[in-house]
Amino acid sequence: ESLALAPPLEQALRQFNQSVSNELNIGVGTSFCFCTDGQLHIRQVLHPEASKKNILLPECFYSFFDLRKEFKKCCPGSPDISKLDVAAMTEYLNLGKGSPALPYGSSQVEDMGNIILTLISEPYNHRFSDPERVNYKFESGPCSKMELVDDNAVIRARGLPWQSSDQDIARFFKGLNIAKGGAALCLNAQGRRNGEALVRFVSEEHRDLALQRHKHHMGNRYIEVYKATGEDFLKIAGGTSNEVAQFLSKENQVIVRMRGLPFNVTTEEVLTFFGQHCPVTGGKEGVLFVTYPDSRPTGDAFVLFACEEYAQNALKKHKDLLGKRYIELFRSTAAEVLNRYSSTPLIPLPTPPILPVLPQQFVPPTSVRDCIRLRGLPYAATIEDILEFLGEFSADIRTHGVHMVLNHQGRPSGDAFIQMKSADRAFLAAQKCHKKTMKDRYIEVFQCSAEEMNFVLMGGTLNRNGLSPPPCKLPCLSPPSYSFPAPAAVVPTEAALYQPSMLLNPRTLQPSAAYYPAGAQLFMNYAAYYP
Repeated sequence: ESLALAPPLEQALRQFNQSVSNELNIGVGTSFCFCTDGQLHIRQVLHPEASKKNILLPECFYSFFDLRKEFKKCCPGSPDISKLDVAAMTEYLNLGKGSPALPYGSSQVEDMGNIILTLISEPYNHRFSDPERVNYKFESGPCSKMELVDDNAVIRARGLPWQSSDQDIARFFKGLNIAKGGAALCLNAQGRRNGEALVRFVSEEHRDLALQRHKHHMGNRYIEVYKATGEDFLKIAGGTSNEVAQFLSKENQVIVRMRGLPFNVTTEEVLTFFGQHCPVTGGKEGVLFVTYPDSRPTGDAFVLFACEEYAQNALKKHKDLLGKRYIELFRSTAAEVLNRYSSTPLIPLPTPPILPVLPQQFVPPTSVRDCIRLRGLPYAATIEDILEFLGEFSADIRTHGVHMVLNHQGRPSGDAFIQMKSADRAFLAAQKCHKKTMKDRYIEVFQCSAEEMNFVLMGGTLNRNGLSPPPCKLPCLSPPSYSFPAPAAVVPTEAALYQPSMLLNPRTLQPSAAYYPAGAQLFMNYAAYYP
Protein backbone atom coordinates (compact mmCIF):
# COMPACT_ATOMS: atom_id res chain seq x y z
CA GLU A 1 0.00 0.00 0.00
CA SER A 2 2.86 2.37 0.83
CA LEU A 3 4.42 1.75 -2.57
CA ALA A 4 1.12 2.25 -4.35
CA LEU A 5 0.62 5.62 -2.67
CA ALA A 6 4.25 6.73 -3.08
CA PRO A 7 4.90 9.78 -5.29
CA PRO A 8 6.75 9.41 -8.62
CA LEU A 9 10.55 9.25 -8.40
CA GLU A 10 11.09 12.74 -9.83
CA GLN A 11 8.67 14.28 -7.33
CA ALA A 12 10.22 12.34 -4.43
CA LEU A 13 13.70 13.60 -5.41
CA ARG A 14 12.48 17.22 -5.46
CA GLN A 15 10.91 16.79 -2.02
CA PHE A 16 14.10 15.20 -0.69
CA ASN A 17 16.33 17.98 -2.04
CA GLN A 18 14.08 20.64 -0.57
CA SER A 19 14.05 18.90 2.80
CA VAL A 20 17.85 18.51 2.88
CA SER A 21 18.37 22.13 1.85
CA ASN A 22 16.08 23.37 4.63
CA GLU A 23 17.54 21.02 7.24
CA LEU A 24 21.20 21.79 6.53
CA ASN A 25 20.67 25.42 5.53
CA ILE A 26 22.84 24.81 2.47
CA GLY A 27 24.54 27.91 1.18
CA VAL A 28 27.91 29.10 -0.03
CA GLY A 29 30.68 26.90 1.36
CA THR A 30 28.27 24.31 2.78
CA SER A 31 28.36 20.75 1.50
CA PHE A 32 27.27 17.28 2.52
CA CYS A 33 27.79 13.69 1.39
CA PHE A 34 25.57 10.63 1.66
CA CYS A 35 26.53 7.61 3.73
CA THR A 36 24.74 4.42 2.69
CA ASP A 37 24.41 0.87 3.93
CA GLY A 38 26.24 -0.75 1.01
CA GLN A 39 26.17 0.32 -2.62
CA LEU A 40 23.06 -1.32 -4.02
CA HIS A 41 20.67 1.55 -3.31
CA ILE A 42 22.73 4.12 -5.20
CA ARG A 43 24.32 2.04 -7.96
CA GLN A 44 21.70 -0.63 -8.66
CA VAL A 45 18.45 1.22 -7.97
CA LEU A 46 18.59 5.01 -8.01
CA HIS A 47 20.89 5.64 -11.00
CA PRO A 48 19.41 2.95 -13.29
CA GLU A 49 15.84 4.05 -12.54
CA ALA A 50 16.64 7.73 -13.01
CA SER A 51 18.32 6.90 -16.32
CA LYS A 52 15.30 4.91 -17.54
CA LYS A 53 12.98 7.80 -16.64
CA ASN A 54 15.34 10.44 -18.10
CA ILE A 55 15.66 12.13 -14.71
CA LEU A 56 18.77 14.26 -14.19
CA LEU A 57 20.08 13.50 -10.71
CA PRO A 58 21.61 16.28 -8.57
CA GLU A 59 25.38 16.23 -8.13
CA CYS A 60 25.13 14.96 -4.56
CA PHE A 61 24.06 11.52 -5.84
CA TYR A 62 27.35 10.99 -7.68
CA SER A 63 29.49 10.50 -4.55
CA PHE A 64 28.77 8.70 -1.30
CA PHE A 65 30.41 6.79 1.53
CA ASP A 66 29.77 3.08 1.83
CA LEU A 67 29.37 2.56 5.58
CA ARG A 68 30.26 -1.13 5.26
CA LYS A 69 33.63 -0.33 3.66
CA GLU A 70 34.39 2.45 6.16
CA PHE A 71 33.49 0.10 9.00
CA LYS A 72 35.79 -2.60 7.57
CA LYS A 73 38.69 -0.11 7.50
CA CYS A 74 38.24 0.52 11.22
CA CYS A 75 37.44 -3.06 12.20
CA PRO A 76 39.40 -5.43 9.92
CA GLY A 77 38.55 -8.35 12.20
CA SER A 78 34.81 -7.93 11.63
CA PRO A 79 32.77 -10.32 9.42
CA ASP A 80 33.31 -10.34 5.66
CA ILE A 81 31.96 -7.22 3.99
CA SER A 82 29.41 -9.28 2.05
CA LYS A 83 27.88 -10.37 5.38
CA LEU A 84 27.91 -6.95 6.98
CA ASP A 85 24.74 -4.96 7.48
CA VAL A 86 23.57 -2.35 9.97
CA ALA A 87 22.52 -4.98 12.52
CA ALA A 88 25.87 -6.80 12.32
CA MET A 89 27.86 -3.56 12.69
CA THR A 90 25.71 -2.46 15.63
CA GLU A 91 26.23 -5.81 17.34
CA TYR A 92 30.00 -5.79 16.69
CA LEU A 93 30.32 -2.33 18.31
CA ASN A 94 28.01 -3.34 21.20
CA LEU A 95 25.63 -0.49 20.43
CA GLY A 96 22.00 -0.47 21.36
CA LYS A 97 19.44 -0.72 18.60
CA GLY A 98 17.29 2.20 17.51
CA SER A 99 13.97 3.01 19.07
CA PRO A 100 11.44 0.24 18.34
CA ALA A 101 8.72 2.88 18.14
CA LEU A 102 10.26 4.32 14.99
CA PRO A 103 9.40 3.02 11.51
CA TYR A 104 11.92 0.58 10.05
CA GLY A 105 13.63 3.14 7.80
CA SER A 106 13.97 5.73 10.54
CA SER A 107 15.29 3.10 12.95
CA GLN A 108 17.92 2.05 10.40
CA VAL A 109 19.05 5.64 9.91
CA GLU A 110 19.32 6.13 13.69
CA ASP A 111 21.49 3.00 13.99
CA MET A 112 23.71 4.16 11.10
CA GLY A 113 24.14 7.55 12.82
CA ASN A 114 25.25 5.84 16.04
CA ILE A 115 27.76 3.70 14.09
CA ILE A 116 29.23 6.78 12.37
CA LEU A 117 29.54 8.67 15.67
CA THR A 118 31.34 5.69 17.19
CA LEU A 119 33.77 5.37 14.26
CA ILE A 120 34.81 9.04 14.34
CA SER A 121 35.35 8.91 18.12
CA GLU A 122 37.98 7.26 20.31
CA PRO A 123 39.51 4.72 19.92
CA TYR A 124 38.87 4.61 16.13
CA ASN A 125 39.19 8.30 15.19
CA HIS A 126 38.22 7.40 11.65
CA ARG A 127 38.07 10.04 8.91
CA PHE A 128 35.59 9.75 6.07
CA SER A 129 37.88 11.06 3.33
CA ASP A 130 37.64 8.91 0.19
CA PRO A 131 34.05 8.60 -1.05
CA GLU A 132 32.76 6.20 -3.67
CA ARG A 133 32.08 7.90 -6.98
CA VAL A 134 29.65 7.30 -9.82
CA ASN A 135 30.83 8.32 -13.28
CA TYR A 136 28.84 11.17 -14.79
CA LYS A 137 29.26 9.80 -18.31
CA PHE A 138 31.06 7.14 -20.29
CA GLU A 139 34.38 8.19 -21.82
CA SER A 140 35.38 6.68 -25.14
CA GLY A 141 38.99 6.14 -26.14
CA PRO A 142 41.43 3.70 -27.75
CA CYS A 143 42.82 0.57 -26.14
CA SER A 144 46.22 -0.91 -26.96
CA LYS A 145 46.67 -4.64 -27.50
CA MET A 146 49.62 -4.39 -25.10
CA GLU A 147 47.43 -3.11 -22.28
CA LEU A 148 46.87 -5.36 -19.27
CA VAL A 149 43.16 -5.99 -18.71
CA ASP A 150 42.00 -7.66 -15.50
CA ASP A 151 40.11 -10.89 -16.24
CA ASN A 152 37.85 -10.15 -13.26
CA ALA A 153 36.67 -6.81 -14.62
CA VAL A 154 35.15 -7.87 -17.97
CA ILE A 155 31.67 -9.06 -18.93
CA ARG A 156 30.02 -10.14 -22.16
CA ALA A 157 26.58 -8.66 -22.88
CA ARG A 158 24.44 -10.59 -25.34
CA GLY A 159 21.11 -9.79 -27.02
CA LEU A 160 21.75 -6.09 -27.68
CA PRO A 161 19.63 -4.33 -30.31
CA TRP A 162 21.67 -4.14 -33.51
CA GLN A 163 21.70 -0.33 -33.49
CA SER A 164 23.09 -0.07 -29.93
CA SER A 165 26.05 2.23 -29.32
CA ASP A 166 28.60 2.36 -26.52
CA GLN A 167 26.49 5.11 -24.92
CA ASP A 168 23.47 2.79 -24.91
CA ILE A 169 25.57 0.14 -23.18
CA ALA A 170 26.79 2.69 -20.62
CA ARG A 171 23.17 3.70 -20.04
CA PHE A 172 22.20 0.05 -19.44
CA PHE A 173 24.95 -0.23 -16.80
CA LYS A 174 24.27 3.24 -15.36
CA GLY A 175 25.53 3.53 -11.79
CA LEU A 176 28.51 1.26 -12.47
CA ASN A 177 31.84 2.66 -13.59
CA ILE A 178 32.97 1.46 -17.01
CA ALA A 179 36.67 1.97 -17.75
CA LYS A 180 37.63 4.55 -20.36
CA GLY A 181 36.96 3.06 -23.78
CA GLY A 182 35.60 -0.02 -22.03
CA ALA A 183 32.55 -0.73 -24.22
CA ALA A 184 33.48 -2.82 -27.26
CA LEU A 185 30.80 -3.87 -29.74
CA CYS A 186 31.40 -7.22 -31.43
CA LEU A 187 31.16 -7.60 -35.21
CA ASN A 188 30.38 -10.68 -37.28
CA ALA A 189 32.36 -11.83 -40.30
CA GLN A 190 30.52 -9.34 -42.50
CA GLY A 191 31.44 -6.39 -40.30
CA ARG A 192 27.94 -6.09 -38.87
CA ARG A 193 27.16 -5.94 -35.18
CA ASN A 194 26.14 -9.33 -33.85
CA GLY A 195 24.26 -8.18 -30.75
CA GLU A 196 27.16 -8.77 -28.35
CA ALA A 197 29.55 -6.47 -26.54
CA LEU A 198 32.51 -6.80 -24.20
CA VAL A 199 32.43 -4.33 -21.31
CA ARG A 200 35.39 -3.55 -19.07
CA PHE A 201 34.69 -2.13 -15.61
CA VAL A 202 37.05 -0.31 -13.28
CA SER A 203 37.09 -3.15 -10.74
CA GLU A 204 35.90 -6.65 -9.94
CA GLU A 205 33.33 -5.16 -7.56
CA HIS A 206 31.64 -3.26 -10.38
CA ARG A 207 31.86 -6.32 -12.64
CA ASP A 208 30.06 -8.40 -10.02
CA LEU A 209 27.32 -5.78 -9.75
CA ALA A 210 27.02 -5.81 -13.55
CA LEU A 211 26.44 -9.58 -13.49
CA GLN A 212 23.40 -8.94 -11.30
CA ARG A 213 21.79 -7.16 -14.26
CA HIS A 214 21.55 -10.44 -16.17
CA LYS A 215 18.25 -10.46 -18.10
CA HIS A 216 17.43 -6.85 -17.31
CA HIS A 217 15.85 -5.04 -20.23
CA MET A 218 17.18 -2.60 -22.80
CA GLY A 219 14.04 -1.33 -24.46
CA ASN A 220 11.89 -4.41 -25.02
CA ARG A 221 14.83 -6.84 -25.16
CA TYR A 222 16.36 -8.60 -22.19
CA ILE A 223 20.15 -8.61 -22.07
CA GLU A 224 22.20 -11.61 -21.00
CA VAL A 225 25.32 -10.79 -18.97
CA TYR A 226 28.17 -13.28 -18.50
CA LYS A 227 31.74 -13.25 -17.26
CA ALA A 228 34.45 -12.74 -19.88
CA THR A 229 38.24 -12.36 -19.88
CA GLY A 230 40.69 -9.58 -20.57
CA GLU A 231 41.86 -11.52 -23.61
CA ASP A 232 38.30 -11.54 -24.96
CA PHE A 233 38.13 -7.78 -24.54
CA LEU A 234 41.47 -7.10 -26.24
CA LYS A 235 40.50 -9.24 -29.23
CA ILE A 236 37.64 -6.83 -29.88
CA ALA A 237 38.89 -3.50 -28.53
CA GLY A 238 42.67 -3.71 -28.93
CA GLY A 239 44.34 -1.92 -31.81
CA THR A 240 47.78 -0.72 -32.78
CA SER A 241 47.28 1.31 -35.99
CA ASN A 242 48.91 4.75 -35.72
CA GLU A 243 46.33 6.19 -38.09
CA VAL A 244 43.49 4.89 -35.94
CA ALA A 245 45.18 6.00 -32.71
CA GLN A 246 45.51 9.52 -34.11
CA PHE A 247 41.87 9.48 -35.21
CA LEU A 248 40.74 8.41 -31.74
CA SER A 249 43.08 10.76 -29.88
CA LYS A 250 40.35 13.43 -29.95
CA GLU A 251 38.55 12.33 -26.80
CA ASN A 252 34.86 12.61 -25.91
CA GLN A 253 33.79 12.71 -29.55
CA VAL A 254 30.67 11.01 -30.90
CA ILE A 255 31.53 8.53 -33.66
CA VAL A 256 29.27 7.77 -36.62
CA ARG A 257 29.89 4.95 -39.06
CA MET A 258 29.14 5.35 -42.77
CA ARG A 259 28.44 2.31 -44.93
CA GLY A 260 27.90 1.97 -48.66
CA LEU A 261 30.22 4.77 -49.82
CA PRO A 262 31.30 4.91 -53.47
CA PHE A 263 34.81 3.49 -53.71
CA ASN A 264 36.11 6.72 -55.26
CA VAL A 265 34.57 9.03 -52.66
CA THR A 266 36.77 11.82 -51.30
CA THR A 267 37.02 13.41 -47.87
CA GLU A 268 35.63 16.67 -49.27
CA GLU A 269 32.53 14.85 -50.53
CA VAL A 270 31.96 13.34 -47.08
CA LEU A 271 32.27 16.77 -45.44
CA THR A 272 29.84 18.23 -47.99
CA PHE A 273 27.42 15.34 -47.37
CA PHE A 274 27.07 16.30 -43.69
CA GLY A 275 27.06 20.05 -44.33
CA GLN A 276 27.04 22.95 -41.88
CA HIS A 277 24.34 21.63 -39.53
CA CYS A 278 26.55 18.75 -38.41
CA PRO A 279 30.18 19.83 -38.90
CA VAL A 280 32.81 17.10 -38.71
CA THR A 281 35.38 17.55 -35.93
CA GLY A 282 38.72 18.61 -37.34
CA GLY A 283 37.50 18.67 -40.93
CA LYS A 284 39.46 16.15 -42.98
CA GLU A 285 41.14 14.76 -39.84
CA GLY A 286 37.73 13.73 -38.54
CA VAL A 287 37.12 11.24 -41.35
CA LEU A 288 38.71 7.77 -41.36
CA PHE A 289 38.19 5.54 -44.41
CA VAL A 290 38.37 1.77 -43.92
CA THR A 291 40.51 -0.12 -46.42
CA TYR A 292 41.58 -3.65 -47.16
CA PRO A 293 45.21 -4.63 -46.48
CA ASP A 294 45.97 -3.87 -50.15
CA SER A 295 44.64 -0.30 -49.61
CA ARG A 296 41.43 -0.81 -51.62
CA PRO A 297 38.44 0.99 -50.03
CA THR A 298 35.74 -1.14 -48.41
CA GLY A 299 33.01 1.50 -48.69
CA ASP A 300 33.04 2.17 -44.93
CA ALA A 301 34.21 5.25 -43.03
CA PHE A 302 34.10 6.62 -39.49
CA VAL A 303 33.35 10.27 -38.77
CA LEU A 304 33.82 12.33 -35.59
CA PHE A 305 31.33 14.85 -34.21
CA ALA A 306 31.95 17.18 -31.29
CA CYS A 307 28.61 16.74 -29.53
CA GLU A 308 25.45 14.68 -29.38
CA GLU A 309 23.43 17.35 -31.20
CA TYR A 310 25.70 17.25 -34.26
CA ALA A 311 25.67 13.44 -34.24
CA GLN A 312 21.87 13.33 -34.12
CA ASN A 313 21.67 15.75 -37.04
CA ALA A 314 24.11 13.55 -38.93
CA LEU A 315 22.11 10.39 -38.28
CA LYS A 316 19.04 12.05 -39.81
CA LYS A 317 20.86 11.74 -43.14
CA HIS A 318 20.57 7.94 -42.94
CA LYS A 319 19.94 6.62 -46.48
CA ASP A 320 20.48 10.03 -48.09
CA LEU A 321 22.27 9.92 -51.45
CA LEU A 322 25.95 10.59 -51.98
CA GLY A 323 26.44 10.56 -55.71
CA LYS A 324 24.18 7.77 -56.92
CA ARG A 325 24.41 5.64 -53.76
CA TYR A 326 22.37 5.87 -50.59
CA ILE A 327 24.48 5.92 -47.45
CA GLU A 328 23.72 4.03 -44.24
CA LEU A 329 24.65 5.75 -40.97
CA PHE A 330 25.04 4.18 -37.53
CA ARG A 331 26.31 5.27 -34.14
CA SER A 332 29.67 3.69 -33.48
CA THR A 333 32.37 3.31 -30.83
CA ALA A 334 36.12 3.57 -30.52
CA ALA A 335 36.28 -0.20 -30.07
CA GLU A 336 34.34 -0.75 -33.29
CA VAL A 337 36.76 1.51 -35.14
CA LEU A 338 39.68 -0.56 -33.88
CA ASN A 339 37.92 -3.84 -34.56
CA ARG A 340 36.71 -2.91 -38.03
CA TYR A 341 39.92 -1.25 -39.16
CA SER A 342 42.35 -3.91 -37.94
CA SER A 343 40.36 -6.96 -39.04
CA THR A 344 41.07 -9.10 -42.06
CA PRO A 345 39.09 -8.34 -45.22
CA LEU A 346 35.41 -8.68 -44.40
CA ILE A 347 34.29 -9.02 -48.03
CA PRO A 348 36.61 -11.43 -49.80
CA LEU A 349 37.42 -11.19 -53.47
CA PRO A 350 35.01 -13.20 -55.64
CA THR A 351 36.27 -16.75 -56.03
CA PRO A 352 35.87 -18.31 -59.46
CA PRO A 353 33.71 -21.42 -59.60
CA ILE A 354 35.55 -24.62 -58.79
CA LEU A 355 32.83 -26.59 -60.52
CA PRO A 356 30.37 -25.00 -62.95
CA VAL A 357 27.35 -26.77 -61.54
CA LEU A 358 26.66 -28.73 -58.39
CA PRO A 359 26.45 -32.45 -59.23
CA GLN A 360 22.85 -33.52 -59.80
CA GLN A 361 23.07 -36.52 -57.50
CA PHE A 362 24.55 -34.52 -54.58
CA VAL A 363 21.38 -34.38 -52.43
CA PRO A 364 18.44 -36.11 -54.12
CA PRO A 365 15.24 -34.24 -53.22
CA THR A 366 13.12 -36.77 -51.32
CA SER A 367 10.33 -36.28 -48.80
CA VAL A 368 11.89 -38.71 -46.28
CA ARG A 369 12.75 -36.64 -43.21
CA ASP A 370 16.19 -38.12 -42.68
CA CYS A 371 18.03 -34.78 -42.42
CA ILE A 372 18.46 -32.23 -39.65
CA ARG A 373 19.09 -28.51 -39.84
CA LEU A 374 21.34 -26.74 -37.32
CA ARG A 375 20.67 -23.03 -36.91
CA GLY A 376 22.59 -20.44 -34.89
CA LEU A 377 26.06 -21.98 -35.22
CA PRO A 378 29.06 -19.85 -34.24
CA TYR A 379 30.57 -18.47 -37.42
CA ALA A 380 33.88 -20.12 -36.54
CA ALA A 381 32.27 -23.56 -36.10
CA THR A 382 34.03 -26.42 -37.89
CA ILE A 383 32.97 -29.90 -38.98
CA GLU A 384 34.67 -31.26 -35.87
CA ASP A 385 32.64 -28.89 -33.66
CA ILE A 386 29.43 -30.19 -35.22
CA LEU A 387 30.44 -33.81 -34.71
CA GLU A 388 31.24 -33.09 -31.07
CA PHE A 389 27.93 -31.24 -30.67
CA LEU A 390 25.92 -34.18 -32.04
CA GLY A 391 27.73 -36.63 -29.75
CA GLU A 392 26.43 -40.18 -30.15
CA PHE A 393 24.42 -39.16 -33.22
CA SER A 394 27.59 -38.32 -35.17
CA ALA A 395 27.92 -42.05 -35.83
CA ASP A 396 24.61 -41.90 -37.75
CA ILE A 397 25.75 -39.27 -40.27
CA ARG A 398 26.01 -40.38 -43.87
CA THR A 399 29.37 -40.17 -45.58
CA HIS A 400 29.86 -36.60 -46.87
CA GLY A 401 26.62 -35.71 -45.10
CA VAL A 402 27.60 -32.48 -43.35
CA HIS A 403 26.81 -29.39 -45.42
CA MET A 404 27.91 -25.96 -44.15
CA VAL A 405 25.87 -23.17 -45.75
CA LEU A 406 27.70 -20.02 -46.82
CA ASN A 407 26.16 -16.60 -47.37
CA HIS A 408 26.53 -14.40 -50.43
CA GLN A 409 29.93 -13.17 -49.19
CA GLY A 410 31.35 -16.66 -48.92
CA ARG A 411 31.19 -16.63 -45.13
CA PRO A 412 29.45 -19.17 -42.86
CA SER A 413 25.80 -18.23 -42.40
CA GLY A 414 25.37 -20.02 -39.07
CA ASP A 415 23.35 -22.83 -40.72
CA ALA A 416 24.23 -26.40 -41.55
CA PHE A 417 22.32 -29.38 -42.94
CA ILE A 418 23.15 -32.93 -41.86
CA GLN A 419 22.11 -36.08 -43.71
CA MET A 420 21.40 -38.92 -41.27
CA LYS A 421 21.21 -42.65 -41.97
CA SER A 422 17.51 -42.84 -41.10
CA ALA A 423 14.51 -40.69 -40.27
CA ASP A 424 14.36 -42.21 -36.78
CA ARG A 425 17.91 -41.13 -35.95
CA ALA A 426 17.22 -37.68 -37.39
CA PHE A 427 14.15 -37.39 -35.16
CA LEU A 428 16.08 -38.41 -32.02
CA ALA A 429 18.97 -36.09 -32.86
CA ALA A 430 16.57 -33.15 -33.28
CA GLN A 431 14.82 -33.97 -30.00
CA LYS A 432 17.94 -34.44 -27.86
CA CYS A 433 20.22 -31.81 -29.37
CA HIS A 434 17.73 -28.95 -29.77
CA LYS A 435 18.97 -25.91 -27.82
CA LYS A 436 22.16 -27.61 -26.63
CA THR A 437 25.07 -25.18 -26.50
CA MET A 438 28.13 -24.91 -28.71
CA LYS A 439 30.76 -22.41 -27.56
CA ASP A 440 28.29 -20.58 -25.30
CA ARG A 441 25.60 -20.39 -28.00
CA TYR A 442 22.48 -22.51 -27.95
CA ILE A 443 21.80 -24.24 -31.25
CA GLU A 444 18.37 -24.91 -32.76
CA VAL A 445 17.98 -28.34 -34.36
CA PHE A 446 15.07 -29.23 -36.67
CA GLN A 447 14.26 -32.47 -38.46
CA CYS A 448 13.74 -32.04 -42.19
CA SER A 449 13.89 -33.76 -45.57
CA ALA A 450 16.20 -33.09 -48.51
CA GLU A 451 13.21 -31.52 -50.22
CA GLU A 452 12.66 -29.16 -47.28
CA MET A 453 16.37 -28.43 -47.23
CA ASN A 454 16.21 -27.23 -50.83
CA PHE A 455 13.11 -25.21 -49.94
CA VAL A 456 15.03 -23.42 -47.17
CA LEU A 457 17.96 -22.73 -49.49
CA MET A 458 15.48 -21.07 -51.85
CA GLY A 459 14.66 -18.57 -49.08
CA GLY A 460 11.90 -20.30 -47.11
CA THR A 461 12.10 -20.85 -43.37
CA LEU A 462 11.94 -24.03 -41.34
CA ASN A 463 11.14 -24.26 -37.65
CA ARG A 464 9.21 -26.53 -35.31
CA ASN A 465 5.94 -25.17 -36.68
CA GLY A 466 6.81 -26.33 -40.18
CA LEU A 467 7.72 -24.51 -43.38
CA SER A 468 7.07 -20.93 -44.40
CA PRO A 469 7.32 -20.19 -48.13
CA PRO A 470 10.17 -18.08 -49.48
CA PRO A 471 9.42 -14.45 -50.26
CA CYS A 472 9.94 -15.13 -53.98
CA LYS A 473 8.40 -18.45 -54.98
CA LEU A 474 9.30 -18.18 -58.64
CA PRO A 475 13.00 -18.06 -59.43
CA CYS A 476 14.24 -15.54 -61.96
CA LEU A 477 16.32 -17.11 -64.70
CA SER A 478 19.50 -15.52 -65.95
CA PRO A 479 19.96 -15.37 -68.86
CA PRO A 480 16.27 -15.62 -69.93
CA SER A 481 17.04 -18.38 -72.40
CA TYR A 482 18.40 -20.63 -69.67
CA SER A 483 16.23 -23.67 -68.95
CA PHE A 484 16.08 -25.60 -65.72
CA PRO A 485 17.35 -29.17 -65.67
CA ALA A 486 15.38 -31.91 -63.99
CA PRO A 487 14.58 -31.08 -60.33
CA ALA A 488 17.63 -31.43 -58.16
CA ALA A 489 19.13 -30.01 -55.03
CA VAL A 490 19.57 -26.32 -55.64
CA VAL A 491 22.09 -24.16 -53.85
CA PRO A 492 21.83 -20.36 -54.16
CA THR A 493 24.35 -18.70 -56.41
CA GLU A 494 25.74 -16.82 -53.46
CA ALA A 495 25.81 -19.81 -51.12
CA ALA A 496 27.96 -22.90 -51.04
CA LEU A 497 28.19 -26.28 -49.36
CA TYR A 498 31.30 -27.61 -47.70
CA GLN A 499 31.94 -31.33 -47.82
CA PRO A 500 33.66 -32.85 -44.80
CA SER A 501 36.74 -34.88 -45.58
CA MET A 502 35.98 -37.66 -43.13
CA LEU A 503 33.14 -38.17 -40.68
CA LEU A 504 33.64 -41.41 -38.82
CA ASN A 505 37.12 -42.91 -39.00
CA PRO A 506 39.91 -40.51 -37.97
CA ARG A 507 42.52 -39.80 -40.61
CA THR A 508 44.55 -36.90 -41.90
CA LEU A 509 42.13 -34.19 -42.98
CA GLN A 510 42.23 -33.23 -46.65
CA PRO A 511 41.42 -29.71 -47.85
CA SER A 512 37.68 -29.17 -48.11
CA ALA A 513 36.25 -28.44 -51.57
CA ALA A 514 33.71 -25.67 -52.01
CA TYR A 515 31.25 -25.90 -54.90
CA TYR A 516 30.07 -22.68 -56.49
CA PRO A 517 27.21 -23.01 -58.99
CA ALA A 518 27.59 -21.17 -62.27
CA GLY A 519 26.89 -17.46 -62.06
CA ALA A 520 24.01 -17.64 -64.55
CA GLN A 521 22.23 -20.50 -62.87
CA LEU A 522 19.76 -18.81 -60.53
CA PHE A 523 19.00 -15.63 -58.63
CA MET A 524 17.57 -16.25 -55.14
CA ASN A 525 16.29 -14.44 -52.10
CA TYR A 526 19.14 -14.43 -49.59
CA ALA A 527 17.52 -12.91 -46.52
CA ALA A 528 17.78 -16.24 -44.75
CA TYR A 529 21.55 -16.19 -44.99
CA TYR A 530 22.15 -13.04 -43.06
CA PRO A 531 22.94 -13.72 -39.39
